[in-house]
Amino acid sequence: MSMQDSPTAVGPPVDAPSRAARGEQLKRDGIVIRTWDLRKTYVMGGEEIHAVSGVSIEIKKGEYVAIMGPSGSGKSTLMNLIGCLDSPTSGLYYLNGSLASEMNDSELAHIRNKEIGFVFQTFNLLARSTALTNVELPLVYAGVGRKERAERAKQALQAVDLLARMNHKPNELSGGQRQRVAIARALVNNPSLLLADEPTGALDTQTGTEIMALFERLHQAGNTVVLVTHEHDIAQHARRIIHIRDGKVELDEAVR
Repeated sequence: MSMQDSPTAVGPPVDAPSRAARGEQLKRDGIVIRTWDLRKTYVMGGEEIHAVSGVSIEIKKGEYVAIMGPSGSGKSTLMNLIGCLDSPTSGLYYLNGSLASEMNDSELAHIRNKEIGFVFQTFNLLARSTALTNVELPLVYAGVGRKERAERAKQALQAVDLLARMNHKPNELSGGQRQRVAIARALVNNPSLLLADEPTGALDTQTGTEIMALFERLHQAGNTVVLVTHEHDIAQHARRIIHIRDGKVELDEAVR
């Protein structure tokens, strides 16, 4: 549900105790993402650029949502804020009950690894490592032991139908297979949120269709999926589309 027109409609918390209590309530209510009047402003050449300008949205556990907008709309900046890759200039952002908008860089790095599984357009795989080692990487950062890492990585590769290729390096895999490895890596920590940035942008049409079918399967399995795209036909795979323009929510609609 969008709160763009009335960002204070449900009473954003003000002091620290009420903010903590609100976070606990959001988590109990199964709300993975909640922003209040989220803003990101850059200063370039003495001019203020309002990349995100008062976005208030709510995404519940198990939803499949596309954030869609043209180049320069602010959707990528909003994705960076939701993904805890950047901090807002002002406003509040709760991720699975934690107040991410007030975290420092170290805390943001921790919550990214714990709560978010990223899928990027360019895959971002380690070229000299096997598929299995690439998938294990978030578990290494989380301090998981070697035996458990291998077992969980194999389970994640199985979930994307790529276990048979676990000992292959990225240059031995097709584009679609590399994206499946990236999706397995995103899944391996059992995150609260799968955040995909133009996940079919580097793929041909047929392979892109297969990847979107995989996201549908992951959604049906109960994963919360947020898809960032500028392509209308890709956004239509979601159950809900949040349209961004000029840093604001232009329209928040259900997909029929």
